[in-house]
Amino acid sequence: MTINCKGKLIDISTPKVMGILNVTPDSFYDGGQYRDEQSILNQVETMLNEGATFIDIGGYSSRPSADDVSETEELNRVIPVVELILKYFPETLISIDTFRSEVAKKSIEVGAAIINDISAGHLDDNMIATVGQLGVPYIMMHMKGNPKNMQQQTDYDDLIKDINSYFAERIVKAHAAKINDIIIDPGFGFAKTLDQNYELLNHMELLQIVDKPILAGVSRKSMIYKTLNTTSENALNGTTALHMVALQKGAKILRVHDVKEAVECVTLYNQLSKN
Repeated sequence: MTINCKGKLIDISTPKVMGILNVTPDSFYDGGQYRDEQSILNQVETMLNEGATFIDIGGYSSRPSADDVSETEELNRVIPVVELILKYFPETLISIDTFRSEVAKKSIEVGAAIINDISAGHLDDNMIATVGQLGVPYIMMHMKGNPKNMQQQTDYDDLIKDINSYFAERIVKAHAAKINDIIIDPGFGFAKTLDQNYELLNHMELLQIVDKPILAGVSRKSMIYKTLNTTSENALNGTTALHMVALQKGAKILRVHDVKEAVECVTLYNQLSKN
């Protein structure tokens, strides 16, 4: 099981870790932390040294009820950061967290390797065709609505079946656009109640029916800190606990704020899987 990133085949049959770098002022956990060049470079260096295979850059906060950000502002946040990282760490495999095709296109042009789209093409009709033309891996997430209204759209006939149907339709569209490497993200916290998030995690192996690698993004999310009656800042232990469950349920990529702990989790999972 491999994906082609800038001509390099990355084997994800062994799970990999994707480190999160939010360059937004309002992300739910680390908003505003990485706004100058040195703090960005320090964090990227730390994540790479700790074992991240990918660095995921986001310039548009997708937390519930997040403010809208113009395309120009998103580009101004993202493009200089991609260029900066690749100047100092040229081998870095950068994923771009965006639902806009123009941001995707310009990011790949300056050296990014993957597009990570929370809307699976639903928020920009040009996205899937653009990714096909760019010839890069595409992470498509399950969500209904948009970040402003998604938490009012939590009605499902059958949660797992509905998500599988969603991905089946999106994958057909992506294949038609000649996207070769597709990764699915179940979208924990997106158009799902707290109980639905746990139902999804508990049955995540059933998403393997679409035969695509699964990315799990649970890091420090409200499904953890609300259950534990704590805060995102104190949700690392809970995150690690759910990361092991996600790996056992078939996740091939963990998208995380805390790379060291996630890599340790993968190492233990790999040892456990040998026996």
